Amino acid sequence: MSSPRSARLIAVVTAMTSLAVSAPYGTAAAALADTTTANARPEAAGQSASAGVLDKEPTTLTELRREAQKAYKSIADANRALVARQKKFGAVEKELATKLESLQQATAELNKLRKPLSDLASSMYQDPSLDGLSPFFRAGNGTETLRRIADLDHIVAGRNNVLGDAVKLLERQQQLAQEAQELRAANLLQEAQLSAQVAALRKRSSTLVRSLTKALIKLGVKIGDGTQGAGGCDPTRIGQAEQYPNGLLPKNILCPLPQAGEELRADAAIAFADLNIAYKKRFGTSMCISDSYRNLGEQQSIYYRRPGFAATPGKSNHGLGLAVDLCGGVQNFRSVQFNWLEANSKRYGWIHPDWSYHSPFEPWHWEYDPKLGAQL
Repeated sequence: MSSPRSARLIAVVTAMTSLAVSAPYGTAAAALADTTTANARPEAAGQSASAGVLDKEPTTLTELRREAQKAYKSIADANRALVARQKKFGAVEKELATKLESLQQATAELNKLRKPLSDLASSMYQDPSLDGLSPFFRAGNGTETLRRIADLDHIVAGRNNVLGDAVKLLERQQQLAQEAQELRAANLLQEAQLSAQVAALRKRSSTLVRSLTKALIKLGVKIGDGTQGAGGCDPTRIGQAEQYPNGLLPKNILCPLPQAGEELRADAAIAFADLNIAYKKRFGTSMCISDSYRNLGEQQSIYYRRPGFAATPGKSNHGLGLAVDLCGGVQNFRSVQFNWLEANSKRYGWIHPDWSYHSPFEPWHWEYDPKLGAQL
């Protein structure tokens, strides 16, 4: 049965778990709260975003991408918190083990004190001449009686000291045992809480990615059967894309665009699809793409065919899956399409880079800026 103090500790930790729903969004606990309260507590929808609660579930592609990435990042945060908790628990357990070792040494010293007293008591007990109180009242010069009284005083005093030390050691043992019990109980509860957060975050991230995939398919993105196409459009995997050299991105981390044969890195492709929705509302047609991701071989081919108009192979943003060349009017500088895109593209993380205005002059070249996109 746990002690009252242990019961109070468990109650506090349990209360902390239940209060996770009010933590600021972006932390591991808040992302868990957002997952568990999105449908269960519709009344929370009226709270402001500044208070850490989403006003509504994500609806646009950009919002879906952002929330999926937030949930994925929070998984890493929760895992780090779990590792830190385990590390801290290990340090406390080590300290506890040191205390227990010191306690064992003190117990051994106490046993050393007990032995001579025990031997003396045993010797006196086994002496047949010592029968009750008679030795203290025998005739004689009194020296022997005084010696025996002194021995008895010594035994009583020693016994009292040993008993006092034993009581202190027993109390210390009980205290350390209680500390160990409460420490393990708190650690198990907090590990369970963090593990539940990680599981909820993974579920939310997967749900958001599935919603995002369905939305892209509805927009005409040819995401193939199985995991390859869907995986390429998963924005939580962009860290994997960054591990590959320019122009050597594998197919399974590239996301198709609505125009057949064109593809980009997941975050750029999702932002482009969202931008294309707005463009289509304005002009009644989708954006025209003449080029997107270029592998290293394609970069080399264009570099030799169009000297001065293509980046050095291995240096192009096309090779990172972050750039497109557009047609359909955008390629004409100061056309209506160009001006509209220039005015609106940053709202989706896309820019017309400064160099492309003059050196070399490429009005058709547009790039996705991951830093800008992360702020949306």
